[in-house]
Amino acid sequence: MTSPAAATRSPARIELAELINLKPAGESINLAGLRVHALSAGGHLSPFKGRGVEFDESRPYQEGDDLRTIDWRVTARTGKPYTKVFREERDRPVIVWLDLRQPMLFATRGAFKAVRASQAAALIAWSTVANGDRLGGLVFSEGDHVELRPRLGRAAALRLFQTLTQPERWQRDASRSDDDGERALLRLTRVARPGSLVFMLSDFRNLETGLERHIRQIGRHADVFLMHFYDTVEQELPPPGRYRVTAGERTFAIETDTKQARERYRAQFATRRAQLAELARAPSIKLLDCATTEDPREVLVRRFKSR
Repeated sequence: MTSPAAATRSPARIELAELINLKPAGESINLAGLRVHALSAGGHLSPFKGRGVEFDESRPYQEGDDLRTIDWRVTARTGKPYTKVFREERDRPVIVWLDLRQPMLFATRGAFKAVRASQAAALIAWSTVANGDRLGGLVFSEGDHVELRPRLGRAAALRLFQTLTQPERWQRDASRSDDDGERALLRLTRVARPGSLVFMLSDFRNLETGLERHIRQIGRHADVFLMHFYDTVEQELPPPGRYRVTAGERTFAIETDTKQARERYRAQFATRRAQLAELARAPSIKLLDCATTEDPREVLVRRFKSR
């Protein structure tokens, strides 16, 4: 099986064909291995927290029915007591929350963080389709936010891929300074239904405000995976010296000789990583680290079962 890392055509952006070609690799990852609760219709384990059912129909009230399920609207309209009938959901909503802000368009080795995150999103999407679950997404960057409601089938995966491969999302634009991270977090708390499986793919930079509150809120009724993408230079400055850095049309030099600057830089990354690790101590929240030099499939397979 071809490695996603080896198959990358460009380290700076992703193409639709590349994501489609990840179908065999994604289908080999068994996200359904998370399911550990009671058996549901459909022949596999139900992942739902709480009732895990949805409204089906109303029927006349029968002796022994739970009074809490009475359909008061139909009862008032007909003058006779009716009760709501619920059915257990057969599929699980899987939400991919994908960060394509400017800091994600960076790497010194391997491929951009955004490229690795897009590959991970494709692997998750194809696994979701293979499991017969519904796939939805939230793709955002500075000033741009696209929300994709969960749907079944291959078309849901292609819709996600088309959204995240649009050329404008891979162009650096210094004028786009409106950070949409806080809004994307807020929207995720509203669209992640109880029982959902949520994958948050980001470097989590500049998300300190509200990050813990929103993720803990989602984790109360859904399973959350924080997939943390980073470059080794963000973790530790290169050896002492003077380096020329290119960012878009700008070129500037940085010096890494000062011990205090190196320690401060290292501490900033460690603090952000520690915050994520602290969140992952909750039973429903897990943390996965993926460097820009790593194959996202290998990272996912280490956590999930392989078919």
